[in-house]
Amino acid sequence: MVSIFGLSSSSSTFLLPSTTTFRHFLNSIQKSPSLNYKKPLTVTSLKSPECDPSIPSEVQTFWNWLREDGVVSSKTLAKPGIVPEGLGLIAVRDIARNEVVLEVPKRLWINPDAVSASEIGNLCSGLKPWIQVALFLVREKFREDSPWRIYLDILPEYTNSTIFWSEEELSELQGTQLLSTTEGVKEYVQSEFQKLEAEIILPNEQLFPSPITLDDFFWAFGILRSRAFSRLRGQNLVLIPMADLINHSSKITTEEHAWEVKGAAGLFSWDTLFSLRSPIPVKAGEQVLIQYDINKSNAELALDYGFVDSLESRNAYTLTLEISESDPFFGDKLDIAESNGLGETAYFDIFLDAPLPQAMLPYLRLVALGGTDAFLLETIFSNSIWGHLELPVSRMNEELICRVIRDACKSALSGYHTTIEEDEKLKEAKLDPRLEIAVRVREGEKKVLQYIDGIFKERELELDELEYYQERRLKDLGLCGEQGEIIFWEPK
Repeated sequence: MVSIFGLSSSSSTFLLPSTTTFRHFLNSIQKSPSLNYKKPLTVTSLKSPECDPSIPSEVQTFWNWLREDGVVSSKTLAKPGIVPEGLGLIAVRDIARNEVVLEVPKRLWINPDAVSASEIGNLCSGLKPWIQVALFLVREKFREDSPWRIYLDILPEYTNSTIFWSEEELSELQGTQLLSTTEGVKEYVQSEFQKLEAEIILPNEQLFPSPITLDDFFWAFGILRSRAFSRLRGQNLVLIPMADLINHSSKITTEEHAWEVKGAAGLFSWDTLFSLRSPIPVKAGEQVLIQYDINKSNAELALDYGFVDSLESRNAYTLTLEISESDPFFGDKLDIAESNGLGETAYFDIFLDAPLPQAMLPYLRLVALGGTDAFLLETIFSNSIWGHLELPVSRMNEELICRVIRDACKSALSGYHTTIEEDEKLKEAKLDPRLEIAVRVREGEKKVLQYIDGIFKERELELDELEYYQERRLKDLGLCGEQGEIIFWEPK
């Protein structure tokens, strides 16, 4: 799933992948992001769910269920409200910063503990946490007597996440890293389902009376990726009914909104509670909003939640660099990379107008190191080489990394079927939500690629002005002047 751009005098390989978030997805699959799937929304209905006819009956039933269970009451600070793109939590009175908006007892959480306590708990004990919960969700969805029925009835059948897009819709992502990421995620989920079906579902048909399809499993996967919390103590994956109605705002710059506390869980009970607090003051009638994840790129937001942010700083591209096994210095380079927290392959997320990742240039110089510069790989330099790589090594080395990165950027840019100007023109019209996601993601990626190319183009122009290792070494020995001239000492 990567495009290989090749390269160099050292026989190492530079990889510029057509996927930006599959690695992040694999790293975070057991620690899903915080919630929901909708954009920041404005309120169109502020009445209480009990009396507002515009609130779907399923939501009114859900609210009554929570009220009868003692989870919500007339003192609860927020209620479900209809907003242009779905449901949101609406403040019923002014809410102060960090004030508790809602508390949900642990008995209503859906997490691996809930799976373990169910009829399929023993079957799921060896599965990945997210697969356990996904299978549990699908099974409960088909059970008419499920204790989670009222909650499951308000969950969406799909989101605008790219995993649910048609082939025609995906074609608008041509050339993007998001397209190959989406394809990779779908292949991964399908592979996991096939194993699950063969090893758990089919051999235990008595526990799964309703056929479970791949589409059902994708539904559960989409729910988890878009709605699960992960920032609780000891909780890597948890769905919180009611709390997951809260929407995202890019204007909120803190992710502090969820706590695990001990407290009253009803009229006569105590339990561990999920405490949702507002990160900013909210006026009565306004939506209570949170920041889903400050560090996610637009591609990641599109994959997880099915929306993109208007902030330019969300535009990103991932460069993947690799030390080729055919490199004659592979072992030495790998040792150096590993001793500095990297490996044979290194990923660098580059955001628009942000500085390059700190370790990127040293790693680039290491990958390209060869020829007369290879002396730096000798054992005598083992404790100091990374410090040398943080500065230009030689003109040949610096010129090589500039050329390879620029060629890779140009090659990646040629893979899109539209220009930035064409995307800008499309954005002037009201677009279908999925087309808008595609346009913004592909435009953003192209902007970042041009930004990267610009950095290394400017560096190429400065090659004659840079100070390289040999000059620095001569200066340290007092054999080179400030202007780079060699100083010769004549014996007396």
